[in-house]
Parts: sequence; C-alpha cells; structure tokens
Amino acid sequence: MLFTARYTSLVFNVTDLDRTEKFYSEIMGIRFERRGFAGEQFLHAKLSENFEIDFMVGTPTPGNSPIMVFDLDEGGISDIVASLAEQGVTIVSPVGDAPDGKGATFRDPDDFAIGLYQANDKPLSLKGADK
Repeated sequence: MLFTARYTSLVFNVTDLDRTEKFYSEIMGIRFERRGFAGEQFLHAKLSENFEIDFMVGTPTPGNSPIMVFDLDEGGISDIVASLAEQGVTIVSPVGDAPDGKGATFRDPDDFAIGLYQANDKPLSLKGADK
C-alpha cells in the first residue's frame, strides 16, 4: 500500500461557476464556499466528514472530469508519485502546485484520472532526500 487517504474529493471541470453554484444550491441544497487558487475561483463543498466536491472552470470532457482526488493522510506525495511511475503507472501531471498544497494526477488501468493531494503542512519528501 503506497498511501492512506484522509478524505476523497471529486473535482469537476465546469464552464460557468455561477450557473453550477445556482444549480447545485437550488436543486440539491448544497452550499458552497468560494475559494481561490492561481488567480481563479473554484467552488468547494464538504458533503460529509471524508467526502468533498470541487468545481473548477475548465473544459468538461470525458477523461478530465470528474477526477477523484485522494487527500494524503501523511506527507510524501513525491515519493508516492515516484513509486507509481516505477510500477509503470502513467503519470498525467507530476507533483505541482494545487490549492494550499501540492497535487499530482495519474491514470488507472481503465484510463480514469486519479488525483493525489497533499496539504502544505505535510512534508513533500523525496526518496533518500530526508535521510
């Protein structure tokens, strides 16, 4: 086992945040918090203790939306992504900036995108770098 998820998020790409917020608020009663990252806003809602949804402006096409994102319980996202690559897993996006942390994306055997997220308060670590 490479990691333990602290919680899971579904991240959707949408074309219009206002329209999305109105729909999910009025139809489903979901209340969002607007957050910002890299000069862009996104919608965030915590649906239960361990499950969240986020909506970001993007192109909602099959293969890039939704993306299931696992929040790492402990640090080490760089090590995990390196281990995935060593096992032949396709890395779509290497470790890079994400809202208040770092993220990476890889593909499962059926070509679904899976994301990893690590908050800034957890050490990134690289194999051998912390020894």
